[in-house]
Amino acid sequence: MKISQQDIDICCGPEPLVAHTDSQPVSQPIHQTSLFSYSSFENLCTALANEYSMPVYTRGRNPSVTSVEKKLAALERGEACKLFASGMGAISAAITGLVNQGEHIIFINQVYSPTIQLAEQLSRFGVTFTYLTSGDPEQLEAAIRPQTRLIWFESPATMTFKRIDISKVVAIAHRHGILTGIDNTWATPLLQKPITLGVDIVAHSLTKYIGGHSDVVAGALISRHAVLKQIFYRTFLLNGAALGPMDAWLIERGLRTLSVRLQQQEASALAIGRFLEGHPKVSRIYHPAWQEDAPPAETNPLAGYNGLISFSLKPADFASVTRFLNALKQFRLGVSWGGFESLAISLQRPENAEQLAAMNLPQGLIRLSVGLEAVQTLINDLEQAFTHV
Repeated sequence: MKISQQDIDICCGPEPLVAHTDSQPVSQPIHQTSLFSYSSFENLCTALANEYSMPVYTRGRNPSVTSVEKKLAALERGEACKLFASGMGAISAAITGLVNQGEHIIFINQVYSPTIQLAEQLSRFGVTFTYLTSGDPEQLEAAIRPQTRLIWFESPATMTFKRIDISKVVAIAHRHGILTGIDNTWATPLLQKPITLGVDIVAHSLTKYIGGHSDVVAGALISRHAVLKQIFYRTFLLNGAALGPMDAWLIERGLRTLSVRLQQQEASALAIGRFLEGHPKVSRIYHPAWQEDAPPAETNPLAGYNGLISFSLKPADFASVTRFLNALKQFRLGVSWGGFESLAISLQRPENAEQLAAMNLPQGLIRLSVGLEAVQTLINDLEQAFTHV
């Protein structure tokens, strides 16, 4: 893992001065207030006309939230950031704030399933979409329509962590005048910076690695001011998916330890991958380090990995997957990932083979989110769980 010193300094950097005194708080104060008063009606009117940049009501801006937004914008090398009450709050605001009735969206690579569910709901309002589970440039070119407004993708992808060539996607989109958006939750800003590759909008579920402690739900968008202003006034203020000051404080706390947590979780996940490699009850490992057709590092740099790794169990039937998961003792069973604890989950259900195939996902797929426990303890847990299959 090669995290830049600049990024570590941004994550751990001192807070701005809050008063002209020698004594300053090390941690950002929590501005637990619903509104901000002004000394004159004229000043209040000015603030109301500039809610994108001035605090009026915490549904719009709050200094505790703004502190985190500045750090995330700097980490992603973007102009501005807006925090939301969840990752889906951020994604839905981006899509509904930029896409109009009659326009078309293309999703490529395996995308977080609620994002596709959102697109299905938007069909009620005249928005259409195409879902390509691969990052093949020819398929992308063929899917573009005159009405295509946005190309949304993940790289690495959900569940399989397959990387695609971001630079090629951006080049195709820009040639057609189409906006691009990426869910960069897997990589965090420390491992991948899509804006430097030309991507227009970056989304994060801050619930995952950036929060890091499984105690806060939050999301973020990073983009140019012009794009974020449109999203801010069209959807953010009106949908009300605002992040509270206390939750923003928890996200800022998570940023301070993000680099050291990622390094430990990368090392542990790679050790588990080496344990799984060649195991008689594992048919395939899904992790960027095991991807044979990864995009070129020169144009698609990735500074390292995280603690996520998936594998296909054999046999791949629902009963075997269930026995394996139920036998785990250290890995907890639950959704989400990126916290201090290790988790395991599968998309397998008794009768969803066709659905998984349509998403280009294999049978028997199990995802592990490797936490901060001792790696040998986790390997021992997996070893004993395999004996139940």
